[in-house]
Amino acid sequence: MIQLIAAIIFGASLLGIIVILYRKIPVLVKLPQNGKIGIRDYHVILNIENRIKEVFISFKKQIFLHKFLSWVKVMTLKTETKIDTLLQGIRKKAQKIDKELKDKK
Repeated sequence: MIQLIAAIIFGASLLGIIVILYRKIPVLVKLPQNGKIGIRDYHVILNIENRIKEVFISFKKQIFLHKFLSWVKVMTLKTETKIDTLLQGIRKKAQKIDKELKDKK
C-alpha cells in the first residue's frame, strides 16, 4: 500500500515536471544565448559586483588591517626620526653652552 502511494506521488511529480518543461521550453529558446539578461549596462553591474567581492576578500585576508598597521609603523618611524633630530639639536646647543661656560671660567 505504501509503495503504491509512493509510486503515485512519484508519477504525479514526474508528470508535473514534464508539464512545466513543456510550457517553459519555448520561452527558454527565445532567451539570448550570449548571456545578456536584458539590462543595458550589464558590464557595469558585473564590475560593481566584482569590486564588492574584492572588498569582501580584502576583509577576509585582513588587507586593510595590514595597510593600516603599516601606515602606523611608518608614521611612528617618521615621528621618531623628527624627535631624534630635535634631540640632537638640543644636545649641540647644550654642548655649546657648556663650552662657553667653561671658556668664561
